[in-house]
Amino acid sequence: MVGLAAFDTRTASLHLSQFIETSRSYTNTSTLLHYFDPVEIIVPPSNSNPQGLAGAFGALNLVKAQKIVLARGCFDDTKGAIMVKNLAAKEPAAFGLDGYFKRFYLCLGAAAAVIRWVENERGVMVIHHSLQVTFNGSADHMGIDSTSVQNLEIIESLAVASGVLNKKCSSLFRMLNTTKTFGGSRLLRANLLQPLKDARTINMRLDCLEELTSNEELFFGLSKVLSKFPKDIDRVLCHFCFRQKKTIGNVADSSSTKRSQTLIASVILLKQAVEVLPALAEILNSGKSQLLTDIRDSICHHAKFKALRERIIGVIDDDVLHAKAPFVARTQQCFAVKPGIDGLLDMARKAFCETSEAIHILAKNYREIFNLPNLKMPFNSKRGFYISIAETDIHEEGLPKLFFQVTKQGKNIHCSTQELISLNVRNKEAATECYHRTEICLEGLIDKIREDVTLLTLLSESISLLDMIVNSFASVVVSKEVGSYIRPEFTEDGPIALEAGRHPLVEVLRSEQFVPNNAFLSEASNMVLIIGPNMSGKSTYLRQVALITVMAHVGCFVPAQFASFRVVDRILTRIGSGDSPEFNSSTFMTEMKETTFLLENVTPRSLILIDELGRATSSVDGLAVAWSCCEYLLSTNAYTIFSTHMHKLVELSSLYPNVKVCHFLVNITNGKLDFKFSLKEGYFSIPHYGLLLSELAGFPQNVIEDAKKLTEKLKDKDSIFCFLLSRVGFEKRMMKSQSCKTFSKIQTRWSVLFVCILLHVNVC
Repeated sequence: MVGLAAFDTRTASLHLSQFIETSRSYTNTSTLLHYFDPVEIIVPPSNSNPQGLAGAFGALNLVKAQKIVLARGCFDDTKGAIMVKNLAAKEPAAFGLDGYFKRFYLCLGAAAAVIRWVENERGVMVIHHSLQVTFNGSADHMGIDSTSVQNLEIIESLAVASGVLNKKCSSLFRMLNTTKTFGGSRLLRANLLQPLKDARTINMRLDCLEELTSNEELFFGLSKVLSKFPKDIDRVLCHFCFRQKKTIGNVADSSSTKRSQTLIASVILLKQAVEVLPALAEILNSGKSQLLTDIRDSICHHAKFKALRERIIGVIDDDVLHAKAPFVARTQQCFAVKPGIDGLLDMARKAFCETSEAIHILAKNYREIFNLPNLKMPFNSKRGFYISIAETDIHEEGLPKLFFQVTKQGKNIHCSTQELISLNVRNKEAATECYHRTEICLEGLIDKIREDVTLLTLLSESISLLDMIVNSFASVVVSKEVGSYIRPEFTEDGPIALEAGRHPLVEVLRSEQFVPNNAFLSEASNMVLIIGPNMSGKSTYLRQVALITVMAHVGCFVPAQFASFRVVDRILTRIGSGDSPEFNSSTFMTEMKETTFLLENVTPRSLILIDELGRATSSVDGLAVAWSCCEYLLSTNAYTIFSTHMHKLVELSSLYPNVKVCHFLVNITNGKLDFKFSLKEGYFSIPHYGLLLSELAGFPQNVIEDAKKLTEKLKDKDSIFCFLLSRVGFEKRMMKSQSCKTFSKIQTRWSVLFVCILLHVNVC
């Protein structure tokens, strides 16, 4: 049993999950860790349960995150239950967490530890009823294990290490990630890792997407309005879910100053966000799909947002805007509050303006006195104001003596003076006092904002969802040729049917025209066996079907002429080859572990994709394993696509009427393979395609000719002795060109081989 609590401080959300780990390699745990992509992982001491935690710690080591060990007493499920009840925006029963003291003690203990860690480490307190809590959210979404995510290139490409020319389209996430906000990007990643399996929600997104792609004015209007919202709106709004703990110390303390700056910047960004809502409402008024009307009614026409906007305007100056330039941002934050509200703040602003003006006058004087007309005085947050002079403008006698702290940055010389340093200190002190007084002025406004913090969460979620649908899904569709991406259909228990489906990534990366292929899986034909030579397109086809399925389940149009799906609850794959030395696992053992997880977690509504199972062991054992797996999968009624080089598996179609055999068309032209990449029904075999591919790869011609002769002799088991005798000529050639010692080794090797084969024949 595994209990997990994930606290996302960027969005003020807490995810709780408790499940029975069915895999010895903790695949379900590693999948969740891959989904959340944590920065820090908190665990109890390993000596408290060394047997149970051994496998879990192995899964944790696969994640690049800092491991933090807390005392076992921090994982208190009773305190965790109280925390969740007090901090959750909804009642625990609303998200399925009832009777938690008895059943969900593990995830609640983890929640207690992670909340305590966040509050102590960051010096904050979580506001009551502000966290968005979800429990076992993966049950409402399609399951894709972390190995399948990697093999299908959903988030990262398998070829990133070797260098892909078009990195933007090297994975499905990179191709679709044209969002304008960080929240939209995170939502897209979360949806691709855990696609929806609620047909109603999927169709709501598809209705919205269909309206956007058919209404250019609505699409471009929403895209323009969304670009006016802060990029990190979800992170900004979640600042109001936390209250900094009061500290006693100097007002000018750096941490206190940074906290005040962050709070002021958050209020400015919130002002910017609520000011865009009327424009968003105006655009959404022309929308007719349910998703757009729900967003319009929930945030744009909500009375509390109007009241919030009026409160902000009553305190924050109308001309204040969020700025990225360091000194402009400092000035905006110092003048965020309207004048006349606080006398001490007005005095601090006056001192800030005086020192800022003195610095600009000083720069003007230096230009005139030292005859440096191009002298500049830029600003950065760490150093403050400093002098920058182009290297070509420096006179032969060098810099004036009063210039010190000289450094070279590119073609410029950076330095300072004692007078400038003194003005920098005074300017910073004045700005710090402004931050402190501004924070005091904003306390009342911030308290009012925190009373309706759930509204801010709703605003953040709505903007992120709009950003994903408009700037990702709709943007990708409208950038393609008309009709190349179509709306998929969903049925209750119907087939998975694709007409002229295309791989969404390969068709962009390849310069030549991509060859589309069909796919059909139903209850009457739930397994497709695909045969064909290497490089004919089998692996690409498997990934193509999987990626199109994922795109459809997140609510996006798909690259095909027609697409129909039943809701898939899991995608399970066995694709690729490779060992895992760190886990002492050979290629075949890795293959068997992945297949074990697949067989243990398959459901009747799963989509199974298997590529050449059993190739890493002997042909007899590999065929036996592959045959047994096929029969087991046929009994589950899951939809399965199985590619193989083992032509004996084709005989399954004569035993089971729900097995269909297909092949990839390959012609032989002038003794060379001509790949058509077109999937055809029925069985078709090309003899000795391995030799043809070896020749295509540039094998030496004499090696190819020798291999062809051996192949002809090895086809018939009765001619095995003739084959061995034919190698005598080979031994004689070797004796002429090698030393007697080398020949002796070869002779001994063939003698042993001869004896082994004789024994085998006698046994037979």
